[in-house]
Amino acid sequence: MNNQEKQPIVDPWTIINYPLLTEKSISKIETENKMVFIVNRNANKKQIKWAAEKALGVKIDKVTTMIDQKGRKKAWITINKKDSALDVATRLGML
Repeated sequence: MNNQEKQPIVDPWTIINYPLLTEKSISKIETENKMVFIVNRNANKKQIKWAAEKALGVKIDKVTTMIDQKGRKKAWITINKKDSALDVATRLGML
């Protein structure tokens, strides 16, 4: 069996729910080249990285996750240095 046969084709936006737009997350876009998203609680870091690379069209270096007090799963996505988080955020209409 091929790996492609085992993995169903999934829309990346079923894993990434929406971007988090707070003062802190916007400052991370500008200073640390990171973006913050609320993601599906059942998704793991590999799935989040795949979805972010497909949906945003950039290379992802690192994914850090946590579950907040409201029960949402936040993912801090570090974008590769050759790409700009500010450009991606502008393209998505976040800024």
